[in-house]
Amino acid sequence: MARLRKKACIALFLFTLFVFGTMMGLRTLKPSDGFSDLAPGLDLMPMIGGRMDRRSVSQDVVSSPGQVRAKVVLSNSGPEGTIFYDVHIFYSVWYGNPSMDGKYMHWDHVLVPHWDPKIAASYPKGRHMPPEDIGSSFYPDLGPYSSRDPDVLESHMEQIGAAAAGVLVLSWYPPGLADDNGEPTEDLVPAILDAAHRHNLKVAFHLQPYRGRSDHSVHDNIKYIIDRYGDHGAFYKFTSSTGNILPLFYIYDSYLTPPENWSDLLHPTGSHSLRGTPYDSVFIALIVEERHKHDILAGGFDGMYTYFASNGFSFGSSHQNWIAVKAFCDGNNLLFIPSAGPGYIDTAVRPWNNHNTRNRVNGRYYETALQAALNVRPEIVTITSFNEWHEGTQIERAVPKKTVTRLYLDYQPHQPEYYLELTRRWAEQFNKEKETWLM
Repeated sequence: MARLRKKACIALFLFTLFVFGTMMGLRTLKPSDGFSDLAPGLDLMPMIGGRMDRRSVSQDVVSSPGQVRAKVVLSNSGPEGTIFYDVHIFYSVWYGNPSMDGKYMHWDHVLVPHWDPKIAASYPKGRHMPPEDIGSSFYPDLGPYSSRDPDVLESHMEQIGAAAAGVLVLSWYPPGLADDNGEPTEDLVPAILDAAHRHNLKVAFHLQPYRGRSDHSVHDNIKYIIDRYGDHGAFYKFTSSTGNILPLFYIYDSYLTPPENWSDLLHPTGSHSLRGTPYDSVFIALIVEERHKHDILAGGFDGMYTYFASNGFSFGSSHQNWIAVKAFCDGNNLLFIPSAGPGYIDTAVRPWNNHNTRNRVNGRYYETALQAALNVRPEIVTITSFNEWHEGTQIERAVPKKTVTRLYLDYQPHQPEYYLELTRRWAEQFNKEKETWLM
């Protein structure tokens, strides 16, 4: 009997241990477990214990004492199908041609010389001569177009909608200012907003560096943009940690301004702070070097993005660093917004920079970048880019092209819209997984 009781006790102990182990194992399963490693997704669970609940929203707001409630809209239906407001895509409007602008702009980009004269001497000089010779390794389906062409703008909105990206991130310069190879384009913003609105797209602003940019001038830029465009139906906003609906701004090359200057603008106690004013917003800085993450935090930014589509080009653009950067952001209540791109080749404008070229490998490079973004479970993903043709990061339609002096790259064996379709397939799968995660 004693021996039977001993065996029974041992059996009961083993059974209890099995049940306990099973329960603990179930508790450690993440909502994503069981999904394919290649399935795109997003961690959009509400933050707990003081963490932010940052979600894309519509502008439908119902206020009550001490509370701001927003109708959360993570996706919408446009003419080209469902679009997703947590997929943002960088968009440029600096292109021009003789029929619309009296001359070519950007398509005739100069060949940028290397900063070392000895190296520069080994490479060609001059500028491109459109329409047969353009400043890109690919050739656009629309030809060397003008960003002012209404038909081009409509086509671009259709293509962005076809890619399911809900927010185009517009490269923006203040009135009268432009990059070194273009002319002012701020007057195009109303037409872009109207075109985006027709396709249920939203527009966020990507503040570019310009001569004299400072925390004071950015203060004025933000005020100008919000006063002028903040009530437009296509102006992008999303919820803050307090539930307020705020605009979102990307600040390119933010590291050019010292963090102590940014803190005067972005800390609540700053000398000309935007916090708590009608111009308060969500400000996203560019991380290039590792030390920038500490500067971004000290400067009072709300998050960081990586932009560059060349894996390994910088600390920020290196996929292997994204998990650590995301952990830093999580620990400091910051957004981390990785940027995925289909490839990179800028040798048409920087002929000495072939070591940063990243071959598209028929879409596999893009999928690898998207998977790397998925692995860190960000709230927003950015796509670099819709139409940065100089750097070969575009997903806009491109076609095969051969001239006497040039043989352009293309998307073959796939069709011109392949990267739009690939972006949509990823975004749709990502949305399905997101819904399962929220359940």
